[in-house]
Amino acid sequence: MSEGCIVVIRLSAMGDIIHTLPAVSVLRKSFPERKLAWVVAPKWVPLLEGNPFVDELIPLDRRNVVHAWQTLRHVRALEPEIAFDFQGLFQSAALGRLARPRALYGFAKTVAREPLAAYFYTHRIAVKGPHRVERAIQLAAAAGARETGFEAWLPPGSPEGELPSGPFVLTSPFAGWQCKEWPLERYEELGKLLNRRGLELVANVARPKLHAIQNFKHVRTHCSGLNGLIDATRRAMAVVGVDSGPLHLAAALRKPGVALYGPTDPALTGPYGGSIRVLRAPSAVTTYKRHREIHSSMREITPEQVVEALFASMAEGQAARPAASLVFGS
Repeated sequence: MSEGCIVVIRLSAMGDIIHTLPAVSVLRKSFPERKLAWVVAPKWVPLLEGNPFVDELIPLDRRNVVHAWQTLRHVRALEPEIAFDFQGLFQSAALGRLARPRALYGFAKTVAREPLAAYFYTHRIAVKGPHRVERAIQLAAAAGARETGFEAWLPPGSPEGELPSGPFVLTSPFAGWQCKEWPLERYEELGKLLNRRGLELVANVARPKLHAIQNFKHVRTHCSGLNGLIDATRRAMAVVGVDSGPLHLAAALRKPGVALYGPTDPALTGPYGGSIRVLRAPSAVTTYKRHREIHSSMREITPEQVVEALFASMAEGQAARPAASLVFGS
């Protein structure tokens, strides 16, 4: 690949951005002389601020036509040599093409989340890795990235709200799709079981969701923004999560814990790195349809099973990861 700017397109969401971080570190280490710019939704900029592998963060507000046009003009002015669409959507692929790079790398239509996106790419890569972390790295490798020793840098975060002075387990009970959630009343049961073991259960929630759990007696609520969530995750002894951004944040920070999975496939979007155990009912069937009701398989997971898996994960500590796993940094 000749001299020139590298543009990365991964607009959202939190977990997907975290899954892309190792590939971006690979690109930076493989091509240290090139400027690397990342186009991202404004909401997720705090997740990337200060990242040593990214030279420029370019916020893109897709809801503001004027801002979107100005952003596109700015990206074009960079005269990108190569661009990567790690999102695999029609919209992100179109943005990559409109940026006018000399080469636009993206996933083949058999892999892209929206197959029509593949028609915008100059290079369509049929990646094979089961996990999205591995698929993103293969996309970078297809453009000539050869550096290894992958890592995912994350900011330190900052304290927001009150947290226990003693040991606590952190959970984020809500997900983008309700079908991926665990019944809320189970967290009260889980908190009671953890209290008996000398641990407090803390639920990080956005303020609009606070009413749903604020009356629980054995769950302490913690409201914060993204920086506060990062700080709380770093301070937690362990985590319990569903398939959502906070879980993948904890995995990237190598926290022990338990991931509760139902309709989504942990092989594809599970916590990466080996520090978090996955619980999934045998009856679970993989589907990515965004149902508005909790999936029946999530109801089969009991608080007792979660506690058992949680303490097993904490006991394992920093045990060796599988050879195929990446080392996530801080």
